[in-house]
Amino acid sequence: MALFFDQLWYDARLAERGLTRAVLAAVAGMTGEELDLAYKDQRELTAAQIAAFAELLGVPLAEAARRAGIGAHAAALPGESLSLEQKVAALEARVATLEAELARLKA
Repeated sequence: MALFFDQLWYDARLAERGLTRAVLAAVAGMTGEELDLAYKDQRELTAAQIAAFAELLGVPLAEAARRAGIGAHAAALPGESLSLEQKVAALEARVATLEAELARLKA
């Protein structure tokens, strides 16, 4: 399990989709500076931000969390069941994403 933010993995997933770090930050509701701090393990990420990363990159939530240096307490590894807190965090992140998309469509 990764203990630090896996910059190379995240940058590779972004490159595969033709995306930039700026897009990753925006989707997660972060500034570029905040994302830079997370990349350098100087800023904690919220469950909603990790969920936004996972959705944008098309990877499982547990993989996005693991690659972001989040321990097992925050995301289950593949094959493990999620705790109630993890399920709620994932649902909250999903609702936030849907609300942002709805706001974008209304604009």
